[in-house]
Amino acid sequence: MICVYLHKNMMKTDTNTQERWYIYLAECKDKTLYCGITNNLIKRFQQHNGILAGGAKYTKGRRPVTLLAYYAADDKSQALKLEIQIKELPKKKKLAFLLDLQK
Repeated sequence: MICVYLHKNMMKTDTNTQERWYIYLAECKDKTLYCGITNNLIKRFQQHNGILAGGAKYTKGRRPVTLLAYYAADDKSQALKLEIQIKELPKKKKLAFLLDLQK
């Protein structure tokens, strides 16, 4: 059984969950990081972990994939811009950058 850790705030009932866009940082089994965006974190992590069809080629051979952090963006455009910023950072700074956005 694969367990996906989601921040306690994700467990709240939010009728607008499908409308929001999230930037997320995941850690793969081999300790590499994967950054992406989605409008449904739970479904996306089920895809990354092979529970549902889909998911990135990068994570298919590196399962299980665990959520480290996420940030709710104002819209898809903002999520894409932040994803690019995060992907340009060195590994050690990626998580810190995303956590700083949450403050």
